[in-house]
Amino acid sequence: MRVPVSWLRDYVPLEMPLEELATRLSISTAEIEGVERRGVPDEDGNLGLFRIGKVVEAEKHPNADRLQLCRVDVGEGEPRQIVCGAWNFGAGATVAVALPGAVLPGGLKLDRRKVRGELSDGMILAEDELELGSDHSEIMVLPDTEAGTPLADVLPLVDDVLLVESTGNRPDLLSIYGIAREVAALYDLELAPAPGVDPEPAGDEPVDITVDDFAGCPRYIGRLFREVTVGPSPVWLKTRLHSAGMRPISNVVDATNYVMLALGNPLHAFDLSALAGAKIIVRRAKPDETIRTLDGVERRLQEPDLVIADAEGAVAIAGI
Repeated sequence: MRVPVSWLRDYVPLEMPLEELATRLSISTAEIEGVERRGVPDEDGNLGLFRIGKVVEAEKHPNADRLQLCRVDVGEGEPRQIVCGAWNFGAGATVAVALPGAVLPGGLKLDRRKVRGELSDGMILAEDELELGSDHSEIMVLPDTEAGTPLADVLPLVDDVLLVESTGNRPDLLSIYGIAREVAALYDLELAPAPGVDPEPAGDEPVDITVDDFAGCPRYIGRLFREVTVGPSPVWLKTRLHSAGMRPISNVVDATNYVMLALGNPLHAFDLSALAGAKIIVRRAKPDETIRTLDGVERRLQEPDLVIADAEGAVAIAGI
């Protein structure tokens, strides 16, 4: 299991050296298979060369159809001219900028250079260039922030990840909060309350749930949400999931995965309009029953398999 240290710090104060923490956990709790350093090199003032930028102007490069020529305010008074190959932003956008001299996670050092005859005095960054995600097709458009703000104040440019061996005898450790609770006990530290919110009272529209196999599923809880707009998650959520080894998909799916990683409680969101009969049935698989998984493959189920079904067939495999 991947445990981002920045996430762990949300729940427990970590002042000890990371190597000491890894050794202590390995001796007393679960083996730490390694510690992975992610992100921007933080030596020699390198982090100071990554800043929030405000795009003042963005227009087509005069010598290249697929490039933009931008003027970007990075808090220096005079905007910098930067050539960029992405088109998902324009004037007014808040972006992540690396200045000349900055060293990227892969070791590349940026220099001022001409691109198709125009000076590029920095770099507007995509998430993969900071190891905050895998998307290189677009640059990151960030929430409105003052130009020149250190990027490290807005995004986790540097993070360590504990690689924790999962053991079947300690299911309480299969979450970030579970690891934090263990660390708090080992070092006699104060543990933050478990994250959560006080739920609003449920409406009068019931969720139709039937459990046919209580031995396999003693309890199944559902809640109905309406007027939900599906779209991309905020940058902080996508980067946190990426550090924990999960691919961001959408705000709805990412929220369920975030809670699962944080608290160890598996969740799944269904589109009510896509459920035949608008119902959930927990049962064993039927003979020769198949299910199409998220990778688009039609898979044959075995009769012992526990499934989540609607009125017509299986829509999910329980626990997966």
